[in-house]
Amino acid sequence: MDKLYENSQTGCCPRFDPEPWDEKEVTFEDKLFVKDQVRSFFHIPLNFGKVMVRNMEMIQRAEALAPEPLLLSDEKSLWGADIYIAVSKEIPDAEMVRISGTFLTKVFEGPYKDAGKWARAMTDYVKAKAKEMEKMYFFYTTCPKCAKFYGKNYTVLLAKV
Repeated sequence: MDKLYENSQTGCCPRFDPEPWDEKEVTFEDKLFVKDQVRSFFHIPLNFGKVMVRNMEMIQRAEALAPEPLLLSDEKSLWGADIYIAVSKEIPDAEMVRISGTFLTKVFEGPYKDAGKWARAMTDYVKAKAKEMEKMYFFYTTCPKCAKFYGKNYTVLLAKV
């Protein structure tokens, strides 16, 4: 693949800055995403890489790369997740969705095996803000290879309130 983002040192994922995402409130209004599904076994993705490569190639061909990367995962069951990749425009032959709403965000750093702990911490964070969570998304900020290169594995949790 060609270099995806100009500020990438890896030719893949750019270095993630957690500050704009940590303990913030963000609003999406009809934010455009390509939607796809990943098969999982107890929340461990089985075909994530293959699904991402297929979608990123399609997005690049359509010249629809979002200015800033945003990949949301809805861990809807032990056996699969819906993923949402932000794009800059509609892509023919792709499942397109728009997401709107207000979200509380919190940044976590560490191995993906801590995701359950992060989800519980996010639930507590939302309650502490006297809000009620409608849905939770995981924003995986870099692929595993880039996280290793950068020395940090950041994940942002977004709680729709």
